Amino acid sequence: MNILNKLLFSVFASTLLLSLAACAPEVGSEKWCANMKAKPKGDWTANETVDYAKHCILK
Repeated sequence: MNILNKLLFSVFASTLLLSLAACAPEVGSEKWCANMKAKPKGDWTANETVDYAKHCILK
């Protein structure tokens, strides 16, 4: 892979990741709370657990 291909791949991958991250619902929104409720509890991170408790349970 030459340097130009590597650069183009890096730009494409970065753009893809940023566009996917922009589509995630805002933490604490109703949609985020619904998504978390549907997600298996064993897959939650510690930060997600704290945010869920703060924004979805203790409103």
